[in-house]
Amino acid sequence: MTDFSLIETLRFEPESGFVRLRLHLARLTRSARRLGFAGAAAAEAHLTEAVRGAEGPLRVRLTLDRHGAIAVTTAPFTPLPDDAVWRARIAATRVDSGNRLLRFKTTRRELLEAARGEFSPAEADELILLNEKGEVCEGTITSVFLDDGSGILKTPPIGCGLLAGVLRSELICQRRARVSRLSPADLESGRLYLGNSLRGLIRAKLVV
Repeated sequence: MTDFSLIETLRFEPESGFVRLRLHLARLTRSARRLGFAGAAAAEAHLTEAVRGAEGPLRVRLTLDRHGAIAVTTAPFTPLPDDAVWRARIAATRVDSGNRLLRFKTTRRELLEAARGEFSPAEADELILLNEKGEVCEGTITSVFLDDGSGILKTPPIGCGLLAGVLRSELICQRRARVSRLSPADLESGRLYLGNSLRGLIRAKLVV
């Protein structure tokens, strides 16, 4: 099915440019190739034009449809305080680990929005999804990381049914994280972090 667009959400800093730009472009190009979408090569030029003259940090969202049409929107970005701790809950909504589309960042977010809708913003900052086997997958907008005291973060493997997040990929390449299957019980026994390329790593507490 191709009734969706690919998405990349980036942070732009006037002093240093786009954060993790090469990883974002690589993921977009790889996803477009695998799904048969055209036009990924033009993404960087569209991003550059969208932030021309920007004087403050921006949240930048790029979409690419199957015909190669690119749209870019921007909004002011305010980082979280360094001491922020998000409240995370386990969603009742389940992920099918066999759904290969989950490995791509797309506008088909019905499953994630269903999970997000289980609790109000006052009750949870993020919802963590499990697959049909009860394994931890990802948050609705974040990857999941667990510090079990070993010095290397654990993060679920793609095969569980989740997106190859850009921050996740960077941490794995830097050997600051490694893939490991996780259960909800594991999240209660270690130090939990959630993260994405826009906001970085965020300390989280599991609410049960």
